[in-house]
Order: sequence, then structure tokens, then C-alpha cells
Amino acid sequence: MTRKTLTILDELWQATMPRLTPEEQRAGIVLLRELSKGEPVSASRFAQALDVPTGQAEVLLGESALKPFAYAGADGRIEGFWGLATKPTHHRFTLGERTLWTWCAQDSLFLPELLGDTARIESTDPETGDRVRLTVSPTRVEAAEPEGLAVSMVGADTADLTSAARIIASACHFIFFFAGRASGERWVAAHPQTTLLSLEEAFALARRQNARLFGEELARRAHAA
Repeated sequence: MTRKTLTILDELWQATMPRLTPEEQRAGIVLLRELSKGEPVSASRFAQALDVPTGQAEVLLGESALKPFAYAGADGRIEGFWGLATKPTHHRFTLGERTLWTWCAQDSLFLPELLGDTARIESTDPETGDRVRLTVSPTRVEAAEPEGLAVSMVGADTADLTSAARIIASACHFIFFFAGRASGERWVAAHPQTTLLSLEEAFALARRQNARLFGEELARRAHAA
């Protein structure tokens, strides 16, 4: 991956992702942290965590820029939001004793900062079936094995961001961890809409995405701590 290609990829995502208001940033992080407790989140529970009326919470879930990034179960509770899921996927995401999952590999890299917690991640290389393990804190990748991990990434021009289901189908199903560059390069060659990043590049991209999307709320929380 050349620096120019990485810059283009970064700029495409910057132009495509929504601009969240301060209220949406706060609501998004609150919803993620409620979901990270391991159970689907009802509108009333979300409202209580936000300290707002249930109707206001329902508007945030149903009418704000957050809407396309949430999906609900048959009972109406939120089961997944912004890459975090309460039901199994390809990527296991463990916080303390709580087991959750993420929609894609890249989610596993940006969620620890938004959650303010360290995650243990387990996944498999889709090309070889080799196990991949990482420990990611809010500020850095603490450990990764095997060495030389790579991450596939799609451009924003191929991602449909109109609903959670479409985000997962058009983007997340193509973003994986690889045990090494060789298997990643084979997989990317068979999926021309993807690009291969080093783990360091993918984590840096994740941090920039968080700063653009949730920077004001993250700064407010850091100042209040």
C-alpha cells in the first residue's frame, strides 16, 4: 500500500461518512457503551442512560444520522450498532468477562477507543483459516499474533451506508484480518474492490475515523475525566 493510495482511501471515507452533531456523538457513544454490557438495548434503557425522555431517544434511533448504523431484533431492542454486535459474527470481541462481536476487523480496532476499554479480539484468516488474536486498548494495539498481521479494507465508493444490513453486506463482509501479507494478497487479488493494509495502517485509519466522527465527544469525556 502506497501512502498516496492510503490517503485516497482515507479521504473517500472522510467524504462519505456522516457528520455527527455533538448530540449524536454523545448518543452514539452512550449507545455503544450500553450495548457493550452484553445485552440488546431497548429505547427506554437508552433513554435512561442518556438522561432524556424515551421519545427523544426513539427519535435519535429512528430519525438522526445514527439510524443507518443500528439494527434491532424482533422485539425492537438494538442488537447491533456502529460495528458492535451482541450476536456471533466472524470476529469475537471480549471486554473483561463479556463476550461480544464486531461486524468487521476494522470495527475491532476503533471500538476500544469509543468504549474506553481494552478488548481481546479473536478472528480467523478467511484465506487460510489460521487463528488471529489481538489485544487493543483505547490508544494502541497492545499485542497481536501472529506477527505481520494484515487487514483488508474497502473503499467508501463500494460501501452502501444506507442501512446496517447494507453496510454489513457491502463493506463488512470484505474487511478481515489475515495472518500474514501472503494470504491477504491472495484474498485481495480475488476481491478487487478491496485493498490490503498493514495492521499499523489499519489502526491509524481507525483512530482518524474516530477523531473525525466522535472527536468532540471524546475530547469532552477526556476533559471531564
